[in-house]
Amino acid sequence: MEVLVANLSKRLRQRTAQQFVLLPVAAVVLSVSTSVCAQTAATNSGEKTLAPVLVIEKAIAPEGKDAVRATETGIGKGKQALRDIPQSITVVTEKLIDDRNLDTLKEALHNTAGISFLAAEGGEEDIRLRGFSLAATGDIFVDGMRDPAFYDRDTFNNDRIELLRGSASMLFGRGSTGGAVNQVSKQARAMDESSVDVTVGSHGYKRAVGDFNIQSGENAGLRITAMATKADSNGSGSSIDKKGIAANYRLGIGTQDEFSVGLYYLDNNNGMNYGLPWIRANGNETSNVGLMTNVDPNAYYGMASDYNKGGAKAATLTHTHRFDDGGELKTTARQGSYDRDQRASAVRRQPSNKDGTSCQTPFVTGSTTTRQTAVFGVLDDSTVLCRGTNNKIQDMQTTYVQSDYSKKFDALGVKHEMLTGIDYAHEKFTNYNATGTLVKANTTVGTPSNGVGVNEDLRVLSVGRTFDATALGLYVQDMVQVTPELKVLGGLRLDNFKGKYNAAAATAAAAAYNERSDTLLSKRLGVLYQPSSTTSFHASYGTSFNTSGDTYQYDNQTANTKPEGSVNYEIGAKIDSADKRFTTRLALFYAIKNNERNRDPDSAATQNLLSGKRHAAGFEIDVTGRLTKELEIYGSYAFTPIAKIDVGAPGSVAGVGEGAGTRSSLTPKHSGTVWATYQVTSQLRLGAGVNFRSEQTPNRNPGWAAPSFVTADVMAEYAFNDKFTLKANVTNVANKLYADALYTGHYIPGAGRVYALTASLKF
Repeated sequence: MEVLVANLSKRLRQRTAQQFVLLPVAAVVLSVSTSVCAQTAATNSGEKTLAPVLVIEKAIAPEGKDAVRATETGIGKGKQALRDIPQSITVVTEKLIDDRNLDTLKEALHNTAGISFLAAEGGEEDIRLRGFSLAATGDIFVDGMRDPAFYDRDTFNNDRIELLRGSASMLFGRGSTGGAVNQVSKQARAMDESSVDVTVGSHGYKRAVGDFNIQSGENAGLRITAMATKADSNGSGSSIDKKGIAANYRLGIGTQDEFSVGLYYLDNNNGMNYGLPWIRANGNETSNVGLMTNVDPNAYYGMASDYNKGGAKAATLTHTHRFDDGGELKTTARQGSYDRDQRASAVRRQPSNKDGTSCQTPFVTGSTTTRQTAVFGVLDDSTVLCRGTNNKIQDMQTTYVQSDYSKKFDALGVKHEMLTGIDYAHEKFTNYNATGTLVKANTTVGTPSNGVGVNEDLRVLSVGRTFDATALGLYVQDMVQVTPELKVLGGLRLDNFKGKYNAAAATAAAAAYNERSDTLLSKRLGVLYQPSSTTSFHASYGTSFNTSGDTYQYDNQTANTKPEGSVNYEIGAKIDSADKRFTTRLALFYAIKNNERNRDPDSAATQNLLSGKRHAAGFEIDVTGRLTKELEIYGSYAFTPIAKIDVGAPGSVAGVGEGAGTRSSLTPKHSGTVWATYQVTSQLRLGAGVNFRSEQTPNRNPGWAAPSFVTADVMAEYAFNDKFTLKANVTNVANKLYADALYTGHYIPGAGRVYALTASLKF
């Protein structure tokens, strides 16, 4: 971590002084001008004014470990009450993460409605929200700053996870139609409080998490969180071996000038289950395509030498200045380094002579312009499976700097809550080619985890392509309180994105170099009607865009491709119970993506990219909080009856694949989760819940759907005293076999039944 901090200092010095001086200038000028206007008005009136006194609240707000219900968020730039944001937000608190034993970001997102997963190459690389791609374009954030999408994230340092639904470009710049995910890190506090959690479970699962907060002064604290996890399997075939540590030091907590230094390190050396093929079983060519139902959810058919290594290293510096007039200027800089080294096997059925002799011949045949069919035949323990070679070796270096200014003031006879800022990003991405790998041995359905591997020392790496991008954004947003019940929000953001792409090749003539620059404007408009302290109704409109460089690559097609554009409309409500212990969120949404790229490795060479249009509409409801003193509930449900491709890819057939009239892939009509706990006695607490998804089609809609599923989880917790508790979890009680992440040629099964026992000690 010392090297990381040194690199950060070096990179910051290398930037021109002008770049970084400009970052907070707009915010500071605005702050000064507001203060001067107020002082001038007082002077002109002849009144004598006293020097302003800064009063800062030092009370410690309840943490997410105390409730599943949240009332505030920082995802909208600056801390705001959820009821004051005219857009839907679902919050997964630390208590819900602990109750349901959620170790990864992906597991936490399973506990939100409207989410589905593409079977990508590890990490949370392609998440779908409201039927639109989310994480592939970098819509995952840590404390409001972008977080590259190609490593497996752990929850050990998360205070909560916030899911903003709908267009987010006005807040974050380039982004998708679906929304944004913000991971809120644990912050140091001026108090002494520590805890240790130790978990053991099925499949050799062992996990230890420590959370240590030490008060180092009246307004200073150091917080260190650490994690180590090992398991033979995660319940769906992938081994786990990871460790992480994060540290945060805050000085001047709650005072006029607050400083924060954060360090983060995560190292993954996990296994890799690339997925299982879709099949037509029992020799019936007309039968429905389905899952390999005669295998255990924990079955693994990849090589013993397959792995998914990688991780993240980041250093973050933050300064917050609170002005005497109530304004606040927060400036943050982060230097990050991320890497992935993946060796995986796409499992396929050994083809018959009719279908070819190469393992790369997929279970699925056909093209994107026709309904695809799955290879059929009798499937039993003797069925031969072959393994493909799927390498992905990448790294990325990032520098992010952002400065945000917020201020509440009166002007023109109304109250304003203004937010303005500027942010800068520099991302350098490298993709490596791997050659010299060995041919992998076949296996059979009846012999999973057969222990066969290959010699990784024979792999030779070379640089395949590089991507160097910079982005600069300026934004301003104002919420005006027109009447005591009515608020109107408006925001604009201007972004400039530049990217340079290089692709290596055997000859200079075959090498590729492309670059592109885009300048775009994003808009946000919202209306809030709040007739009481327990009710808030909203309507909102927002735009978003995705540049061609969002996937960290250009080629001869994308270099000339303009950004995608999206629009989101939403009406909704947030309603609290009379005692404010329970909240219901309701929303109706309508989202449109215009000029959609139709890029996929199987079709990019022949299809134009800005050629599609799709839309989705639906209803969502979240319920969180306490119905009674003993009963606490968290629920999230989404109904998406409309998810339609309006204009398909060139050459596509109407109603087929990605053709016009087809339902969008990875968009179940029904999705959600319910979790409830009941305090039986002062010491015993019981919990139970379900996760569910209706049927959904894999990407490019091959003509069949993954079956719907419902899984159930249970929990029992016993508190021996206020320091020591013991908690037992059973996940997927019925050992349900289901397809969790989907791709055209294969699916990744969800975890089977998993037992876990956690001992927690507070001191």
